[in-house]
Amino acid sequence: MPTDCISYSETNYFSKLILDYLEKKEELSPFYHRFPEIGNFEAQIKEKQKSFSSENRKVLVESLKKQYNGVEISDATLDHIEALSKDTTFTITTGHQLNLFTGPLYFLYKIISVINLTKILKKKHPEYDFVPIYWMATEDHDFAEINYFNLNGKKFQWNSTEKGAGIDAVGYLSTEGLKEVFELFSSEIGGGKDAEYLKFLFKNAYLKHSNLTEATRYLANELFKEYGLVIMGAQQPELKKLFIPFAENELLEQRSFKTTKENTEKLSNLGYNVQVNPREINLFYLNNGYRERIIKRDGRFYVHEKQIEWTKEEIIAELHEQPQHFSPNVMMRPLFQEVILPNLCYIGGGGELAYWLELKDYFEAENVPFPMLLLRNSALLQTEKQKEKRKKLDISNKELFLKQHELINRKVRKISNIDIDFSKQKEYLVNQFQEMYDLAEKTDKSFLGAVKAQEVKQLKGLDHLEKRLLKAQKRKLKDEVSRIAALQNQLFPNKSLQERQTNFSEVYAMYGQELLDTLFEHLNPLEQHFKILTFGTK
Repeated sequence: MPTDCISYSETNYFSKLILDYLEKKEELSPFYHRFPEIGNFEAQIKEKQKSFSSENRKVLVESLKKQYNGVEISDATLDHIEALSKDTTFTITTGHQLNLFTGPLYFLYKIISVINLTKILKKKHPEYDFVPIYWMATEDHDFAEINYFNLNGKKFQWNSTEKGAGIDAVGYLSTEGLKEVFELFSSEIGGGKDAEYLKFLFKNAYLKHSNLTEATRYLANELFKEYGLVIMGAQQPELKKLFIPFAENELLEQRSFKTTKENTEKLSNLGYNVQVNPREINLFYLNNGYRERIIKRDGRFYVHEKQIEWTKEEIIAELHEQPQHFSPNVMMRPLFQEVILPNLCYIGGGGELAYWLELKDYFEAENVPFPMLLLRNSALLQTEKQKEKRKKLDISNKELFLKQHELINRKVRKISNIDIDFSKQKEYLVNQFQEMYDLAEKTDKSFLGAVKAQEVKQLKGLDHLEKRLLKAQKRKLKDEVSRIAALQNQLFPNKSLQERQTNFSEVYAMYGQELLDTLFEHLNPLEQHFKILTFGTK
């Protein structure tokens, strides 16, 4: 399959922080442990092996078996779960929200990046085993972020009538109301073998499972079970029990706040946008589905907007008796993950890696190895027909990622039989006015302001003329402009990266298993390029 790539910086869609991280800028070195290069994994393996106890492995394996009870598990996944009991087995992890029908395409890219990295590591280190983990964000509450997916330019939204939707942990939400979404989806996706398989997936996931956690587990398992993917939630009491000492430090010492506050300030002072600001206590109280912040005031602990409060002794007692009631927020979740998993590397998007980079000092304070941080693969999927259109329009891969007005202006200038660039005229004008400035300096300096005002006026006049000429040419070349805009709108829905908008079903309906096979073949997580993959006609 034809494949191209461009650098992440050329896409104009990635933050300065992530671009500088990929370039290993010296000023960012204090914020991570080891850079994710193949040669660095051996040291990471040895460090994690020393710190991760056999007891934790036992608890993890038992919990995973419990979670998979009643799920049709593949031999590959079962082998991976069993292997986790050995001190020579390690995980590569990604996390994702419980988006309806996987949400945007990058759900696939995350998981495939993880699976492919385990394969690369196994080849490099055959004496060890590596297990791909998908961590379901079951305790998130952002329902509005996950209750829809986009297909063929249409939004398919789940309007749950459940009282806790948008407030409670999403993993507990009932799948009631998704039959209507299924019917709309079925109508839109049409017929054919691959479309029928997509309907089968949706129906079995959401109409045959009672809550969003189990529906998502089923869906991800069906898509990736043959690759040995292990899908886990972390709300189980036995896993939360392992986290008690760290949750206790949080309640009594506000350790995450104290250790990350300085790092967030340092990143801000370096000119980077801080992704997440820590709270004084980065724990939620989770009970009967609801999820609310724990706050401390005047030596007592409270649940925000609930009539629940404790003394110091009472909240520590509840933590030990009911650890499942305590849910780490975005600042503490990474530590929780690394405590319960023999993990080497976290693979995530730019936003995720940005807040992970705030946490290294916190990990050090808790004496937990900080994992490698790897940017997930990104890709643009195009058809052969779209590629040929791009070539006919003389648009390079790099130009394709420009803002639409920039792209159109550039192409109009290029294909016009007249020069719409007034740079030379502006340069000439500036030189002429320099003579006026020199004259004013020698005669009457009060004249300088009038010279400046006239220069600005005339430069603005040239800008105006240039824009009018460009606008006129766009009208003259409206067919060309229309074709350019149409192509870019197809590949960048809602003026955004395709991977952040389009649901996998749109591509799967056309190409079936070829979609997954192609992604597995071309997404190498250690290659730091934005891939452009071309699919032929079926």
